[in-house]
Parts: sequence; structure tokens; C-alpha cells
Amino acid sequence: MTTAEQESREHRFGSSPTLSLGVEEELLLADDARRLTPVAEDVIEAVGPDLKGWVSTEIFATQIELKTGICNDSGQALAELAHLRRLVAERGFRMIAAGIHPDEPEEPELIDSHRYEVVKKDLASLLTTPPCGLHVHVGMPDPETAVRVCNALRHHLPLLQALSANSPFRQGEDTGLASARAAVVASYPRFEMPRAFRDYEDFLRVADQLIAAAGVDDYTYLWWDLRPHPNLGTVEVRGMDVQTEVGDNATIAALIQALAAKEIDQPGRLPPLTREALEESYFQAGRHGLEARLMVDDESAAPAREVAARVLEEVRPYALQLGAEGALERVERIVAEGNGADVQRRVHAEAGMSGLLEDLDERTARLP
Repeated sequence: MTTAEQESREHRFGSSPTLSLGVEEELLLADDARRLTPVAEDVIEAVGPDLKGWVSTEIFATQIELKTGICNDSGQALAELAHLRRLVAERGFRMIAAGIHPDEPEEPELIDSHRYEVVKKDLASLLTTPPCGLHVHVGMPDPETAVRVCNALRHHLPLLQALSANSPFRQGEDTGLASARAAVVASYPRFEMPRAFRDYEDFLRVADQLIAAAGVDDYTYLWWDLRPHPNLGTVEVRGMDVQTEVGDNATIAALIQALAAKEIDQPGRLPPLTREALEESYFQAGRHGLEARLMVDDESAAPAREVAARVLEEVRPYALQLGAEGALERVERIVAEGNGADVQRRVHAEAGMSGLLEDLDERTARLP
């Protein structure tokens, strides 16, 4: 085995506590008129080098990413994300948290960096508007557990999509989708639900071949909707819209943490759904949100709200152990009152696009 091949198999699973949390939220940067403004590098300079690991640029100059450290629970993740939003705001920058900006012409300005040069070359004209996702990391004890949990969480991506969809508008028009962000990133290469892996070696084999085929440096350019993350020792769930209120990002993270805990405790208790069926449910969730029908076994589908109720009941004991019972109550509120896309449409119906932008601005800034 070459040195490069050996390095590709090094990992940090077990380096942090099992089921520890890390949460990353991508946010849009806006001016006083709530239009996108390319000031990401100004934000980085303003927050200073001490926050380099917690506040970073993305490929679009109108977007930043806020990242927690390794957290014990969703409450700690919430506190850290709220602290970072507050710091950025105190330095004079306005943020909007939505899957995409609901009313912005697509004239993207991009960050100049080596990593992003690779992405720009790869995606070319596909880079049209900054999509803002929510990424949740859950600490794993070893590589095989990471693969098993990753395989299991694939079954829950449709529900997570239905709960988190938060981008119904694009360029001032209702797209008819609950998550227009999901449709945007679906045009990118390697943004997809991965297949189930037999074991960690199978994951590495697929990753190595895909890295070679894409001509990229490493697996971090494989932007799957969830993936084992050997460099961090986590499973990372990536396929969700960022939530406008910071507490909802921590809530979704708590649900994912509880789902991972259940799989570690009760492995292999999921129906043998095909990748094709899961992908179709995933699309239906992005299209219809909580009004979607999601596959529940190899023969039938059920309304997303029914699926949510069943899943919440199954993971409640694990949420209690993780100190996240309150977060599940917030998930139940989303199920009852609607997801971000539902809220955006209600506000738009009452107050138009200017009212929607004002509401997104105010709720993004609303911190515990």
C-alpha cells in the first residue's frame, strides 16, 4: 500500500465521545435592503483569527458558515450557534437564514481560493445561487459503526427533508417546491443519497474510485447528503435546508443524534427499502414537505406527519437519555404548525415579498 493509500485509510473515529454533536449552518449575508451582499471575507476579518475555526467562508461571497465545536448535546450546540450569530451581528453584518434567498437575481460572486477554484472548474455555470444547508455531525466510536449508522440514517433522509424544507421561493416566485435548495444542489455532481455500504472498506473503495473519476483531492468533495467523515470521526448528515430560527437547527440536530443512538442500540431494524424508493421519497419530501407521502416499508407509503409521529415515539427514550426531550417537543411543533416553507408561504400571502424578507431577517436575528 502506498503512503497516499495509507493516509486515505487513517481516521479519527473514537477520538470524540460517541454521539457527540457538531452543527454547521450556512447563512446568507444581506445589506440593509435585505439583498445579498458579497462581504463574506469582511466578516472573517471582522471576527478575527480567534474564530477562524468557527466562522468560515463558503464558495459564494454572499454566504458564511457558522460551526460549533464538539458538543455534548443539542442545548450546547444551540448556545454556540446563537453566540456565533450574535457575534457576527454585533460586528455590523446582517444575516438571513433560508435554504436560498427568496428574491434575488442569480448573479453569483465567488470567493477566490484554491479549494473553490476546483469547485468552480467542476460546476461551471451550475453555480447560480448560494444554497444554504444545515450539516449535523454525530461522533462515532469506530469505522464500522459509522457505516452502519450512515446506512440507517439514509432511511430517515426523506423525513428530515420534510421537516427542514425552508426554501419555497426563488427569484421572487413560488417554485411549487418545499425546498428549492434541494433542486439547486441536485444539479451539482456528487450531491445525492449514497447507496448502502457493506462495510468501511466498501465505503473507502467507492470513495477512492469516485475521487479518481472526479479528479478531486479527497472525499470531502463527495457532497453526499450524508457520509462517514473519517477526518472528523463522525457521520455527517448534510441534505437539509438551514433553519431560520437558530433553535430549529439545534432541534433537527437533536433528532439526528437520537436516531443515531437508536441505531447503535438496535442495529438493523429498518425495512429493506431500495435506494430508488428512498430517493423517490426524498424527492417527494422536497417537493411537498410535510404534505408528502414517504415510504415506510417495501410495499407502502404513509403521510409524512404519520411517519414523524412514529419516529418520534421510537426515539423518545434515546432523546431523554441525551437530554433532548425538549427538542423533540419542538419537532412536534414543526409537525403541527408547518415547516419553514409553510411559514414562508403564510408570511408571503399576508405581507408579500418585502414582508417575507423582513420576517426572515427578524427571525434569523431572534436569539435565545
